[in-house]
Amino acid sequence: MASRSCANFLDLASGNLLDIPQTPRALPRVMTVPGIISDLDGYVSNDGDSDVTSTGCRERKIIVANMLPLHAKRDIDDSKWCFILDEDSLLLQLRDGFSSETEVFYVGSLKVDVNANEQEEIAEKLLEDFNCVPTFLPQDIQRKFYLGFCKQQLWPLFHYMLPMCPENGERFDRMLWQAYVSANKIFADKVMEVINPEDDFVWVHDYHLMVLPTFLRKHYNRVKLGFFLHSPFPSSEIYRTLPVRDDILRGLLNCDLIGFHTFDYARHFLSCCSRMLGLDYESKRGHIGLDYFGRTVYIKILPVGVHMGQLESVLNLPSTSAKIKEIQEQFEGKNLILGIDDMDIFKGISLKLLAVEHLLQQHPNLQGKVVLVQIVNPARGSGKDVEEAKKETYLTAKRINEVYGSPHYQPVILIDRHVPRYEKSAYYSVAECCIVNAVRDGMNLVPYKYIVCRQGTPYMNEAMVAKSDSPRTSMLVVSEFIGCSPSLSGAIRVNPWDINAVADALSVAITICDSEKQLRHEKHYKYVSTHDIAYWARSFIQDLERACQEHYSKRCWGIGWGLGFRIVSLSPSFRRLSIDHIVSAYRRTNRRAIFLDYDGTIVPEASIVKSPSPEVISVLKTLSSDPKSTVFIVSGRGRSSLSEWLAPCEMLGIAAEHGYFIRWSKTSEWEISSIGADLDWKNIVEPVMRQYTEATDGSCMEIKDSALVWHHQDADPDFGSCQAKELLVHLENVLSNEPAVVTRGQHIVEVKPQGVSKGLVAQKVLLKMVNSGKPPDFVMCIGDDRSDEDMFESILSTAHSPSLPAAPEIFACTVGRKPSKAKYYLDDTADVIKMLQGLATASCSKPRFLSQIQVSFESAV
Repeated sequence: MASRSCANFLDLASGNLLDIPQTPRALPRVMTVPGIISDLDGYVSNDGDSDVTSTGCRERKIIVANMLPLHAKRDIDDSKWCFILDEDSLLLQLRDGFSSETEVFYVGSLKVDVNANEQEEIAEKLLEDFNCVPTFLPQDIQRKFYLGFCKQQLWPLFHYMLPMCPENGERFDRMLWQAYVSANKIFADKVMEVINPEDDFVWVHDYHLMVLPTFLRKHYNRVKLGFFLHSPFPSSEIYRTLPVRDDILRGLLNCDLIGFHTFDYARHFLSCCSRMLGLDYESKRGHIGLDYFGRTVYIKILPVGVHMGQLESVLNLPSTSAKIKEIQEQFEGKNLILGIDDMDIFKGISLKLLAVEHLLQQHPNLQGKVVLVQIVNPARGSGKDVEEAKKETYLTAKRINEVYGSPHYQPVILIDRHVPRYEKSAYYSVAECCIVNAVRDGMNLVPYKYIVCRQGTPYMNEAMVAKSDSPRTSMLVVSEFIGCSPSLSGAIRVNPWDINAVADALSVAITICDSEKQLRHEKHYKYVSTHDIAYWARSFIQDLERACQEHYSKRCWGIGWGLGFRIVSLSPSFRRLSIDHIVSAYRRTNRRAIFLDYDGTIVPEASIVKSPSPEVISVLKTLSSDPKSTVFIVSGRGRSSLSEWLAPCEMLGIAAEHGYFIRWSKTSEWEISSIGADLDWKNIVEPVMRQYTEATDGSCMEIKDSALVWHHQDADPDFGSCQAKELLVHLENVLSNEPAVVTRGQHIVEVKPQGVSKGLVAQKVLLKMVNSGKPPDFVMCIGDDRSDEDMFESILSTAHSPSLPAAPEIFACTVGRKPSKAKYYLDDTADVIKMLQGLATASCSKPRFLSQIQVSFESAV
C-alpha cells in the first residue's frame, strides 16, 4: 500500500493544486456494497466516488493528524519493525469519549523513516493490528512540509512571531508552501482509502493539515468533517501577513465544525473571516455559526482535558511512590517550585529563571529555602532559535546558582534529559507550586496534570503512609497567554514579561496559608476531573453530529478552482432561473406583475456610480411600456434620486423607501403610506445615530423622508459590526414605545416606520390588479437583500389567496446562490439584465397577426 501521491508534487508546483490524479485505492472500503445514491428532487450527487451505500456498519471515526499514536523501533535480532501504541498520545486517549461500538481509524505519519520496499507490508500490518493508515511522505516533502512550512513559518506566526528580518524567523517560501499542500493532499488520499463517506466522521487535528479539508470536500461534497486547532490562532493583524491566508481560511471553512481551546482564538479566526472573506457570524441557539455559501460552519470553544485514568494509574506505581520519597528527602525543608516545559523560545523558561532570581534578590529570607526544579522536554523543532534559547537558559541558571547557591544548595535545578512519566508524576506530587510561564501557548496541560497528581490516589496515600482525609493543596502560577488560563480561575495569572510581577506571584504562592491553597485546589480539581479528555472528545463529536444533520436535506455542488474550492449548499427546490423557461411563461401570459429591487439587482452593489446604465433604462422602458405588464422598482432609496434616474421610463412604477412612497407612473402623484404617518420618532433616532457616526470612523448617516440609515461599509469591519450591534440594541430600547422598527441589513442599521415593507408594496399592487378585474397570471420578483425576502413571502401568500380565480406562475428569484425564500436564483446583476433583456425581446417580437387575434379574443371575452 505504498503511497503514490509523491508523484503529484510536480503537478502541484505547476499550480494544478486540485486537479491531481487520485491515489489508486489499495485498500477496499470496508463494510460497503455497490450502489447508486439517488439525491433529493432528482438531483444527482456530485460527490465524486460516492457510489456506495452503507449497510448499517459499525459507527466509525477517522482521526487524522500529523503523527500516528505509535512508537516504532527495529528489532535488533531480525531488523524488523516493531510497533506499540503511544499511551501518552492525545489521539489515543480521546477514544474514551466514544461509545464502545465505535471503530476508530488513524491516518498520519510514523516518527521514523521506512524504506520504500517495506512500506506496503508495514501499511498492511498497521491497518490490521492498530487500525492505522501511514502516509509515508517522501523525505523531501516531509522535510519541507514539517520542518519547513509548519515549524519555520506557520508555528512562529501562530505564536505571534513575524519574520521582520532574516535573523528573526524564516521568510515565506512558496516551495515550502507547495510541499505543505502536497503533504495535505497525500493525507487526504490516505483518508479516501478507508473512508465510508456516507457514515464515517472525519476529525482532523492541528495546523499541519489546514488545507486537507478542501481536498476531502472536493471529493466528497457531504463528508462529515471536523477540525480542531491545538495551537493559538493569531489576531487578524498577525494572520493577514501570511501570503496564503485566504487558502488556509477556505480550507478550514470546508469543515462542518472548527474547534478552538479558547474564545480568544475563536474570536481571532472569526475576525479573519470577516476582514478577509467578508463573512459574518451569528449565535444560533448558543452555537456560533458562519454562513458560508449556504452551509453553516459551526465554531466550537472547548479546552482539551487530561486522561484521569492514566495519570492515576501512574501515581499507583511503586516506582512513583519510591521516587516521591526520594524527592521529599532531597528537598526536605525546602519550598519546591516545579516547571515542566519544552525547550523552545515561546515557553518562557529564561523569563521564569529571571523571576526566580528577582524573588531571591527581593526576599533574602527565602534564600536557601526555595528551589525551582525545571524539567526540560526535548525540543520539537530545531534551528538557531532553539539553540539560543537553550544557551540562555543554561547561562541564567548557572549565574543564579553561583550567586545564591552554596555547596549544599542550588536554587535552580535543570533536568535536561528524558524524564519518565512516573518521575514527572512524583515531582508533580511533591511540588508546592507549579509555574507555567509561556509567552504564547495553545493549551498546555501541565497545570491540569499537576492538579491531579497533588490530589493523589488512595493507593498512593497508603504507600506513602499518608492520611487519606488530609486536605489537598496546590498553587498555580500561570501565564495569561496560555490556553488553559481561562479555565483555572483559582490560579495566579501573570504577564510572563513582567519579571517583578512573576516574582511577586511566586512569593504569594509559597507563603499563602494552607486553607487558601486547599480552596483553590478543590476548585481546580473539580473542574479538571469533570472536563477530562473523554468529555472533550464526546462533546466535540456530539456537536459535529449536530452540524452534519442537514447534509442530505439540501442540494450541494462544488464551485471554485484550486484551493478556492467550496461547496454551495441550498434547498432541494432551489435552482437557477432558466431564461428560456421564464420567457416561455412570459409569452403565454397576459397580465404580468414584475417587482425589481434596485441596488444589487439591476445596479451592482459594488458600483461607485449608482445611476442605472443605458441598457438598464432601455430594458425597463420596454418592459413597462408593454400594456400587459405592471412593472415596479421597489427600493429602499429615496424618491428624489429614483425619480431622477428612472425619468425616461414613463410607465414604470416606483416604490421608494421600502414602499413609504409609491408612484404608479411618471405622470401620477406620489402616494404616501398612511401606516407610518407619525415620524416624530426621527427626533429621537437622529442624535443617537450622529453619536455613533462621530465615534465610528468610516461610517455615515443617510437621512430619508421616512427613514434614517446608518452605514458602516467603509468602517473597520470588526469595529463597524460591533457598533452596528450596539446601535441596534440601543435604538430598540429607546424606540420600544414608538411606531418604528429597527432592522440590520448588509453594512447598515435602518429605522423606518412600523408596518412599511417591500412585502406590503407587492401585496398592494397585486390586490389592485385583482380589484380592477385583471388578476395576474404571471408574477416575477427579483431582489438580493434581506428586505426583498418580504416580497418573496408576500407574492407567494397573495398569489395563492382565494380572491384569485387561478394561481399565477410565480418566479421569485434572489441574486446570488444563498439561502432564500425564493425558488430561483441568478448569479449577479449581469444575469438579471440578460434575463430582463430576454423578456423585453419577447415583448417586442410578438407577430402582428397574433396580437390582432389576441385583441379580438379579449374583446369577445
